[in-house]
Amino acid sequence: MTFKEQIQQGIPTILPHKKEYDTTINHAPKRKEILTNEEKKLALRNALRYFDAVHHAELIPEFKEELEKYGRIYMYRFRPDYRMYARPIEEYPGKSLQARSIMVMIQNNLDYAVAQHPHELITYGGNGAVFSNWAQYLLTMQYLSEMTDEQTLVMYSGHPMGLFPSHKDAPRVVVTNGMMIPNYSKPDDWEKFNALGVTQYGQMTAGSYMYIGPQGIVHGTTITVLNGFRKIGKSPKGNLFVTAGLGGMSGAQPKAGNIAGCITVCAEVNPKITQVRLDQGWIDEKITDLDELVARVRKAKENKEVVSIAYLGNVVEVWEKFAEEDVYIDLGSDQTSLHNPWAGGYYPVDISFEESNEMMANNPELFKEKVQETLRRHAKAINKHTEKGTYFFDYGNAFLLEASRAGADVMNPNPTLGREFKYPSYVQDIMGPMCFDYGFGPFRWVCTSGKPEDLVKTDAIACEVLEEIMKNSPEEIQQQMADNIQWIKGAQENKLVVGSQARILYADAEGRMKIAQAFNEAIERGEIGPVVLGRDHHDVSGTDSPYRETSNIYDGSRFTADMAIHNVIGDSFRGATWVSIHNGGGVGWGEVMNGGFGMLLDGSLDASRRLKSMLFWDVNNGIARRSWARNEEAVFAIKRAMNVEPNLKVTLPNLVDDALLENV
Repeated sequence: MTFKEQIQQGIPTILPHKKEYDTTINHAPKRKEILTNEEKKLALRNALRYFDAVHHAELIPEFKEELEKYGRIYMYRFRPDYRMYARPIEEYPGKSLQARSIMVMIQNNLDYAVAQHPHELITYGGNGAVFSNWAQYLLTMQYLSEMTDEQTLVMYSGHPMGLFPSHKDAPRVVVTNGMMIPNYSKPDDWEKFNALGVTQYGQMTAGSYMYIGPQGIVHGTTITVLNGFRKIGKSPKGNLFVTAGLGGMSGAQPKAGNIAGCITVCAEVNPKITQVRLDQGWIDEKITDLDELVARVRKAKENKEVVSIAYLGNVVEVWEKFAEEDVYIDLGSDQTSLHNPWAGGYYPVDISFEESNEMMANNPELFKEKVQETLRRHAKAINKHTEKGTYFFDYGNAFLLEASRAGADVMNPNPTLGREFKYPSYVQDIMGPMCFDYGFGPFRWVCTSGKPEDLVKTDAIACEVLEEIMKNSPEEIQQQMADNIQWIKGAQENKLVVGSQARILYADAEGRMKIAQAFNEAIERGEIGPVVLGRDHHDVSGTDSPYRETSNIYDGSRFTADMAIHNVIGDSFRGATWVSIHNGGGVGWGEVMNGGFGMLLDGSLDASRRLKSMLFWDVNNGIARRSWARNEEAVFAIKRAMNVEPNLKVTLPNLVDDALLENV
């Protein structure tokens, strides 16, 4: 069968041969056993409903074995034989160009070069899934190959519910992931209901088909590191950034450190993924000995090198060793997947990687104890460094939240609303006031032709647009404009593409709309192929997350999720090609609501109309909410937006003189 025929086939009527478990790729850890015997039968019933009853007798023992061995039914037998990668859009079957663009993005999310655990359909973050099993993938791709622009595909946490009649301006796909009743949104609820096959963790851009490999997080980390050094009044050159995690969020931090121009030490416990990042060029060096690491960092400091070093081991060892040896750390953070602390997101110190994985599956309570003990040690070591002047920030991975739950010394001795912890979230001190409040966030595009030359052309278009906008930009956003122009000019040189021909930069509504319009006109002229627009959910409007995206909201509303829900509803009727809303994201199940979109530009007048309507809302919804929270920068930004668009009229806050409240 051809590739197109395999896509159109969907779930095969004749069972494919059982596949051997491939030990050469990175697999998800075994999930802990959480189902009762009756629930295991229910999980099997749920899995078998995808297949004709004539196959059930053969599949039952196989699916039962998967459930017992891995804690999930992945249906490995049905993994396609064709190579998984983002093909040029014309290679996909289908009646709808929009639907074919979504197939491009789905396959990119599962590309072996992109996905963290590709055979388990997990893109990043340890549990950020595109689908729960391979039957869902096959059926979804079949639906997309059949749909017209008068239909919408409805996705329930990885499960394709089906095609429904709609209209050409409706989204082609509506995605939800993990939409739990609030009282059933604890970590063990995810373990249970995911094992049953009825919900999944979409992370942010995994379950919304908008992941573009490590480039997305590299850009955000670069901006964060640059502004972190600005905050402490230092140049990055010759100064040290210490962090952890090369798996769940790829090699983003060391690559970003190189682009920012500092020395980066990033610890990682997984030998396989560390070697992958070295082979991919996302880290410069790998060191396995702490004494060697100390000597190497001292040499790098002395020579003011720009270098990224992976330490194969636990980051707690690094913090403790650097304290003993008096190695000064300028910036410190952590990017392990602590949203998923009990299932492979964070590993205990003094226990091998292999022993930890075994304990995680077979003795989860002891594993939890060891993780919490490690978090206490981790925080204690960080505190020693911050007493000497190190600037530590929580990078939105739930480090401070989980450390506090473990009883670590991370709480603010004089807490105020929104400042409960000793250390700030990076959004509170850096990304919130400097970017999100002004409307700057992670705008993305993917060249569906798959041609590198199309990406080069779009880079040039975007740079030209930004430089033109900057000429008349107010002083308040000149730095943001300059950083992103510098980024886009260095994008090719830094070799950021992994998987699809994609790019990211931070832009406000004006920048996004003008760049998108310029792309659409270039497509109409035949200079480039169709382009998919998107963004990270980690943005101005897309995410309500009290300890990350909305951590710099101080009016008490940071625990509400109205903004994310309004965002996805508004995007739906303003022209998005697909929309998504998820529970979980980067900080944990039950801790956040986050939404995203995708939009195909095909050079048409319809695309031009949609991009203007949707992108303006997608940004200014969040600015309006932030301005109502009395964020000074957001008040400035929304007033500016109202001056541009006469149909925008936003309720502005009246400020109270603090002196009037002193005796209340």
